[in-house]
Amino acid sequence: MSLDRFLRVGETITLGTHTFTADEIIAFGRQFDPQPFHTDAEAARDSVFGRLCASGWHTCAMWMRYNLIGIERDAFGPWEGPGEKPEFGPSPGFSNLKWLRPVYEGDTITFTRAVTGHRPLASRPGWHLVSLSAAAHGTDGEPVMSFENGVLMKAG
Repeated sequence: MSLDRFLRVGETITLGTHTFTADEIIAFGRQFDPQPFHTDAEAARDSVFGRLCASGWHTCAMWMRYNLIGIERDAFGPWEGPGEKPEFGPSPGFSNLKWLRPVYEGDTITFTRAVTGHRPLASRPGWHLVSLSAAAHGTDGEPVMSFENGVLMKAG
């Protein structure tokens, strides 16, 4: 099995779907982004958003949760390739984060990722930098969040 086939380069993978509840929006907002439109449904009505909405960081955190579930689901299957099964390492970060529209209480969001490419690292023989495109969409198909990120992967 080639590395491209293992990584499914160019294919958009659905990671999972999540419905945001008022309780979780408020809990996340209180802990990580204490703005009135994330922590108080009454105050949110008088905000620019008009009602309770999730922090953009909450949407990002849920993408990461479903991404890790997807990695566990996909990475623990049988390996049919030459050498050792690839191993995921740390992420060097993300760029181009866009919160395109608010995620409101009751919204159901689908999280996806697509590997856009990979390259070997000269500084770490056997390791590759894998480039990814991340996204989240509402049930209407409209995007609510997107960003580019990477992850290191050891390919045997």
